[in-house]
Amino acid sequence: MSMIDRIVHMFEIVANEGHGSVAMVLFIGFVFGAIVQWSRVDKFEKIAGFAMLEDMTVPKMLFFAIGLASIGLYFMIELGWAHYHIKPITLGGLIIGGTLFGIAMAIFGKCPGTGPISVAEGRIDVLIGAIGGIFGGLFFTWAYPWLKPIMGPNFGKLTLPSLFEGYESMVVLIYGIALMAVAFLIPNIEYLDPEDREEPAEI
Repeated sequence: MSMIDRIVHMFEIVANEGHGSVAMVLFIGFVFGAIVQWSRVDKFEKIAGFAMLEDMTVPKMLFFAIGLASIGLYFMIELGWAHYHIKPITLGGLIIGGTLFGIAMAIFGKCPGTGPISVAEGRIDVLIGAIGGIFGGLFFTWAYPWLKPIMGPNFGKLTLPSLFEGYESMVVLIYGIALMAVAFLIPNIEYLDPEDREEPAEI
C-alpha cells in the first residue's frame, strides 16, 4: 500500500467512525478552546513553567480532566452512548514516541491540543511548528514499513479495568476519583510572565 493509499484509508476510517453531527463536533471544539484560553494553558509560559516546576496549572488541569473523562467515558460506553478503539501496546514505539514528544513539547511549549488554539490566536511560531508536525506525520506514514521493526513487541490491547475482571466499574471509579483528588492536592503555584504582572493603567 502506497503512502497516498494509506492517507486516503486513514480519512476513510475517520469518516466512517460516526462521531456525531458536525455541529456537535464544532460545539465540543469551541467549548474545549474556550476552557483552554480561560485557563491560559495555551501559553508558552504555562508549559515552560510546568517543566521548571514553577507553574502547576497544567498538571492540575490534566489530572482533573483525565479523571473526570475516564469515569464519564467508561460509563457512556457501558450505556452504548460512545465507543473507542483501543490501540495495542508496543513498548518500543511508546518509549521512542514519548521521548520525542517530551523533547518537542519542552522546546515548543505546546501540545497537540493547545497548538491549534495558539495558531488561531495568530502565533506564527506555533504555525511553523504545526506545519513541521504535519510533515513529520507524513514522513512517519511514508516510513512506517521500515520503522515498524523498532516498535517492539506487541503486548495487545490492554486496559486497566481488564486486569480486574468483575470489578471493572469499581476500578474506573477509584482511578478517576484518585486522579481528581491529586488535582486538588497539587499546590496552586502559578508563574506570571511580564505581561501578566503589569498592573492595569489608572484611568
